[in-house]
Amino acid sequence: MSTSTVSATAAAPKKSGGRQKLSLPWIMLIIAGGLALISLVRVISGANDLTSVGQVSGALSLAVPIGLAGLGGLWAERAGVVNIGLEGMMILGTWFGAWAGYQWGPWTGVMAGVIGGAIGGLLHAIITVTFNVNHIVSGVAVNILALGFTQYLSNFTFADAPGGSSKQSPSIEPIYKITVPGLSDWMSDLQGKHWFFISDLAGVIGGLVTDLSLLTVVALLLIPGTWWVLWRTTFGLRLRSCGENPVAAESLGVNVYKYKYIAVIVSGGLAGLGGAFLSIVASSIYQEGQTGGRGYIGLAAMIFGNWMPGGMALGAGLFGFIDSLKLRGGAENVHALLLLVAIVLLLAALWQGYKKKYVPAAVSAVFAVLIFLWYAVTDSVPSQFVDAAPYVTTLLVLALSAQRLRMPKADGMPYRKGQGK
Repeated sequence: MSTSTVSATAAAPKKSGGRQKLSLPWIMLIIAGGLALISLVRVISGANDLTSVGQVSGALSLAVPIGLAGLGGLWAERAGVVNIGLEGMMILGTWFGAWAGYQWGPWTGVMAGVIGGAIGGLLHAIITVTFNVNHIVSGVAVNILALGFTQYLSNFTFADAPGGSSKQSPSIEPIYKITVPGLSDWMSDLQGKHWFFISDLAGVIGGLVTDLSLLTVVALLLIPGTWWVLWRTTFGLRLRSCGENPVAAESLGVNVYKYKYIAVIVSGGLAGLGGAFLSIVASSIYQEGQTGGRGYIGLAAMIFGNWMPGGMALGAGLFGFIDSLKLRGGAENVHALLLLVAIVLLLAALWQGYKKKYVPAAVSAVFAVLIFLWYAVTDSVPSQFVDAAPYVTTLLVLALSAQRLRMPKADGMPYRKGQGK
């Protein structure tokens, strides 16, 4: 056998032993299975608000800023720059969005929020790309600077404005929301019948067609838009090559610095858009501490999604759903969530046992039993656990998905111009 044949054989993708990409029918089947599982938990627990129209609508509203932050992290890390500064860029987005929004209208506020976040991204790019500072250190610095800078600005802008104070802005005119007439009412009525699966599906559809902000539509379109740009264009291929092997990319004529700068600035702009969504759409007002760690949760959603837009969107939806459970129904909904977690852990134990991973299977089974006992012997959960539910979910999801993750090879690694020559 010739050397070229051996090389070609070694380079060829293996048909077995690797992970196959899920096709659209499989993805839809997984989503339907998850909805059926939630429906079963709803019927058993009696927590009928789990999949109500209001619950789904609220979950979507809460998932959008998380998803935009995660999308921003995806742009940066696909180019090889770790962006821990997403939280700070979101903070800049909330402040600049509110500052421009209450004076010149919500859409001007949206653009100002994007610009504010992009400025944070530019700062992060200068520090990490040009000066080659550790990405984590730079991101933490951006978060601290953004928090202090917005607090300082609020003291002589919002504090002197009618209806504002040093910790919040005047109210902002809301962005127009759309509701599909007829379909929204029909889905709401069908969901109210509490039928197994059918009512839950109606609640999901109803939540997607009721009081839907136009900015939410824009945010949802950015997900397939990002996928198309990064995976279907020459620009995206060059940008991703900077995150996989910048030395090889440079040797082929790619301006690595330029693509890293573009990616991190876009990353900041998307995080800023998420911040503007919080201050303009979610609450119609800026408040200090408004982001509440959503930049970090967005980063977790991106990691959960394996640095892919679709997976990131599912992760953001999951975190938004848990956050919405906390706000609607509180202890009752989170108590029902215990049963859902117990069932998921039991299924995970069975799967791991099937894969002959007996130790992880035993651990999952033990935790499934303990959580089920917690659910069975109590009628509610402590308020502290309700408040912590989104963050506990973040840790659990990352722990369970850690084994299948594959980050860009050069993500976070130092790079100097000229290494490829």
